[in-house]
Amino acid sequence: MDYKNIITIEPGKRGGKACIRGMRITVRDVLSWLASGMSIENIIEDYPELNREDILAVLSFAADKENKIYKAVG
Repeated sequence: MDYKNIITIEPGKRGGKACIRGMRITVRDVLSWLASGMSIENIIEDYPELNREDILAVLSFAADKENKIYKAVG
């Protein structure tokens, strides 16, 4: 998935953290919700401004970031 149009980083928003489509919801927020056991459907129900593609973009972004860290260390 190409997350580059969904995951945004703006220096003045949420301290420059990766956010979803310019909103104040961060990648970390979504990852934390998923880690706590929330399903994609639960998250969308609680945050209707999000959609399934947003959640999948978060996962793709996190996987890409992890891969870059692994390559730098490995």
